[in-house]
Amino acid sequence: MDAYVTTLAWVAGTVAFILLSSLGTAQLARSMARVSGASPRLQQRTYAGYLFAAPWIIGFALFVVIPMGASLYWSFTRFDPPNSPLWVGLDNYVRLLTNDKDFRVSLLNSVYMVVIGLPLQLVVALCLAVLLNQRLPGERVFRAAYYMPVVLALNAAVLLCWRLMLNANNGLFNTLIRTIDAAIPPLNWVNRAVIYVVEWFGAAFIGVQQGGDFSLLNQVLRTGFPAETRVPLWLQSPLWTKPSFILLLVWSCGTMMLIFIAALRNVPPELHEAADVDGAGPLQRFFRITLPLISPATFYNVVVGIIAMLQMYELPYVLTRDQPTVQQSGYFVVYYLWQSTFKFNAMGYGAAISWMLLLLILVVTLVQFQLQRRWVTYDVR
Repeated sequence: MDAYVTTLAWVAGTVAFILLSSLGTAQLARSMARVSGASPRLQQRTYAGYLFAAPWIIGFALFVVIPMGASLYWSFTRFDPPNSPLWVGLDNYVRLLTNDKDFRVSLLNSVYMVVIGLPLQLVVALCLAVLLNQRLPGERVFRAAYYMPVVLALNAAVLLCWRLMLNANNGLFNTLIRTIDAAIPPLNWVNRAVIYVVEWFGAAFIGVQQGGDFSLLNQVLRTGFPAETRVPLWLQSPLWTKPSFILLLVWSCGTMMLIFIAALRNVPPELHEAADVDGAGPLQRFFRITLPLISPATFYNVVVGIIAMLQMYELPYVLTRDQPTVQQSGYFVVYYLWQSTFKFNAMGYGAAISWMLLLLILVVTLVQFQLQRRWVTYDVR
């Protein structure tokens, strides 16, 4: 009963705070309008406008502006609650940039996903958009089916299902691979070649992360071409962790697909008709007309995709957090931020990581907006 009364008291206090703060904000806005010489009608409109906007303004200040200010201050301190923050200046940032191996590993993993995972996601989304842009029976059903993974992809239960399907021993994917290899022997060579290339590249990448320690790459080279019974190790090997994440990201590319479909629908059909009359083939029409005209959608998907890759957290948290053999290969900047802040209780150091991530995203986004002038077409001239 006491807990119930306490909850009701908190609810009543919250409602009262919202009402009083909204009225106070609106009254302050009207007073400022009066001081600036506004007419009584404009003062009344200002009051009404700020009265309805005040809940959002106050919520933004309480839950965004003030926490950001506190985080910025903590990033210059050594803060491990419940101890008080201790000012250390730029020590956290210097340590991040010069002496934190785990941060370097997580940053390179994020770059890996941006350079390799994002292009694959964009290509698959564009191919699906081109296919679903055709006027065929049942196209809406297929669109809903391809978009459904977006709704389900970050659900913990679905990720756990993927974890079971990607089990190296008896998971669904490797069971299918074994069945196909037995039924079509030539595909067994293709499967083994893909395994060899992925493991060679993954070992070389890990060697770069380790500052030039290529012992894992030498081990892969000494092992040679995979045996006939080899299957991908998926989440059980550091060489396959990031390819597993890329597989899930490609599976959930439905949002990019819908944006591409909307852009394809806005391409003027008369341009294709004129190119067809001039003798242009389907590929020429696609690369010379369609692709340049949907470049704004491509640019949007690239910018949003890069931000999403740099902020990736759910996949490594659910799929690899309790597997120490592959844990570092699943480190990403936001995952490392969570570890530093909540697992190791280094609140100040975690705040520094968050501001470094914000700066990285800001710089990358500004660079993308500068580069768009070279390849994005916003109108037909």
